[in-house]
Amino acid sequence: MSASPLFDEEALEQAYNEALKLEKSGDFDGAAKAYQKALEIDPDDHGGAAVRLASMGRGEVPNKAPDAYVATLFDQHAEMFDTILVDQLGYDVPLQLADQLDEMNPDAHYARMLDLGCGTGLGADALFEMTEHRTGVDIAENMIAIADEKGDYNVLYVGEVVNFLDQTTAPAWDIIIATDVLPYMGDLEPFFSKLPLNLNRNGIFAFSSETLSDKDFAGRDYTVGPHQRFAHKQDYVEKLLLSHGIKMLRVTDITVRSEQGKPVPGHLYIAQKA
Repeated sequence: MSASPLFDEEALEQAYNEALKLEKSGDFDGAAKAYQKALEIDPDDHGGAAVRLASMGRGEVPNKAPDAYVATLFDQHAEMFDTILVDQLGYDVPLQLADQLDEMNPDAHYARMLDLGCGTGLGADALFEMTEHRTGVDIAENMIAIADEKGDYNVLYVGEVVNFLDQTTAPAWDIIIATDVLPYMGDLEPFFSKLPLNLNRNGIFAFSSETLSDKDFAGRDYTVGPHQRFAHKQDYVEKLLLSHGIKMLRVTDITVRSEQGKPVPGHLYIAQKA
């Protein structure tokens, strides 16, 4: 049995619901006060108040989405995740990635794959035929449980991806994928800095991101978009990768998903350890 949370759940729910109501009505200042109250009740931020404040322009853009928020969000949606993401939101980035890898090299084959933010296992399913040994990592325990039931991974871990890369003692991988991971990170330095030691020579790093207009970025390398996910500028991503010895092979403009009936623009990157 899990331990009781160290905050007043009823008070948090009340503050958060009030904030959502005010935000929906267009009273962003009132919503901001309510979200601040939610943060005072729950500093770990299971509800993601910090990213909501940033998306409204009423708070600083955080370096990342709170771990408690990401874990809670995906644990809550685990049972319906594939239906929501694939069927309702039209998400098919892992399949797009598999097609691009095959297009670049029809004989592509990777002995060891690491799927960061693996969720329920869409990445392993898409790349199953071109990989031998598959490791999955996700912060949401319920997602890992479903991925385990599907049986496409040889090894699965519950954990935050940067911590995993920092602490793992496993041999390096031939390909590391991270589809739909960057939207929950702002500053990519901690993540990208851990990649070289975990990639074999000439190893592939493939990942997706969301993006916005230059006006929305307002001179920043990353920001929180209208749907509480992070967007990143392409030149920021490419420069940071190169600074860690990872060269870009291909960048493609893609539609990441549909949100409220509108396409969400993004990029699909395929890079290689130099």
